[in-house]
Amino acid sequence: MAVEQPGKRAAEGAPVGRRALLGMLGAGAAGLAAAPYLQSGWEGFLAKASQVDATGLTGLLPNPGGFRYYSIVGSVPHKDETNYQLTIGGLVDRPKTYTLADLRAMPQTRVVRDVLCTDGWRVDDTPFAGVKLSHLLDDAGVRGSGQAVRFTCFDGAYTESLTLEQARRSDVLIALTMQDKPVTHEHGGPVRLYVAPMYFYKSAKWLSGISVTDKVVPGFWEERGYAVDGWLDGADRHAA
Repeated sequence: MAVEQPGKRAAEGAPVGRRALLGMLGAGAAGLAAAPYLQSGWEGFLAKASQVDATGLTGLLPNPGGFRYYSIVGSVPHKDETNYQLTIGGLVDRPKTYTLADLRAMPQTRVVRDVLCTDGWRVDDTPFAGVKLSHLLDDAGVRGSGQAVRFTCFDGAYTESLTLEQARRSDVLIALTMQDKPVTHEHGGPVRLYVAPMYFYKSAKWLSGISVTDKVVPGFWEERGYAVDGWLDGADRHAA
């Protein structure tokens, strides 16, 4: 009669268990190591695809980074330190033109809030930093007849608007960084608007122009049925 030999079974079984365990650990480590590159590659694909997708269908694709990529035009020119300019005009005493270096040299404010889109996606605790819009408005000198602010973008199509009271909030920024990195072209860089208490469509990408007006001029999406005031649920509408 055969007699079981526990010691022998353990000795023979142990290498197989170690190999399996080491294999699983190796696969897991490889997955963790590759994850940032895979995510970066996928985000890069979505970013490039969105630039030639006027339908917006790429915005429906899943993205592990949370954000979606969408442009209302087929192609957006790239801007950087060599050619970026932000102009402020309209009902102001001192029309201004700022370079990227000018904006970076100004006092910076950091705001951390959840980003929500009307499409249903959100990214929690997202930091943005840049110059308070109120600082630029004060620098230009808003005239007494000024009641609102209109924003234009160097994609040549997108527009947005805020009342002057909304524009002067401390959580409305001319953003230079997002998630503590320079705002990329795909995310509307090098400079975008960030309106923390409102849905993300109010935070216009590829910002190039600010004009003070005597009334609110509905933006691109407002002309297509979106709310002019895109407040988030629970937002403090009277915060300074």
